[in-house]
Amino acid sequence: MFAILIRKELLIPVLCLVFFLEDVSVMLQVGYFKYTKKKYGEGRRIFKMTPLHHHFQKPLEAGSNVLWKHPVNPIPESKIVVRFWIVGILLAALTFVTLKIR
Repeated sequence: MFAILIRKELLIPVLCLVFFLEDVSVMLQVGYFKYTKKKYGEGRRIFKMTPLHHHFQKPLEAGSNVLWKHPVNPIPESKIVVRFWIVGILLAALTFVTLKIR
């Protein structure tokens, strides 16, 4: 609401990019799975698991139909959480700096 009042609506996606990517990963996975199920008779996936943070936690299984295979080894949950926090903080700082510049 505050962003709309000061006419900075375009900064909202920058501030919420981590959450947006988490949501979009689920939408892409479901859409791609349904599309490949119709086209090839078996569903294929983009990520090992969605939302996106679960993709990094899950190890790559042999013979899985996954487009994005990296990382092969799972990353501990605490490391993923800290990395997402850092990205969120950097995006918040970028949003704040952009808000102050204009």
